Amino acid sequence: QVQVVETGGGLVQPGGSLRLSCAASGSIFSINAMGWYHQAPGKQRELVATITSGGSTNYADSVKGRFTISRDNAKNTVYLQMSSLKPEDTAAYYCNVKAKPRSWIRESDYWGQGTQVTVSS
Repeated sequence: QVQVVETGGGLVQPGGSLRLSCAASGSIFSINAMGWYHQAPGKQRELVATITSGGSTNYADSVKGRFTISRDNAKNTVYLQMSSLKPEDTAAYYCNVKAKPRSWIRESDYWGQGTQVTVSS
């Protein structure tokens, strides 16, 4: 199985920065895209940013210019550098990994347990 663990959440003032990390481990044959999603209370989980194995990125309009996603393929790790944070960025942030545990097993989505980001003065 593939395990996904996020770290780096916390409380930050508006305008501040945080860096989230997400590491995938366990039985991994290959990883395709990795990404971050967030979910505020009472709302649906939404895409924040994704990055392919080749480094192509995609961002939600609300975070363009403020957040940067990157990955270290050797470490099966994806990062989310968040800057100029706003109160509306407050949410639980979840890491998503599209991986194949074995070459003969189809790709599946694996999720972390989430890390809370709170932007407040």
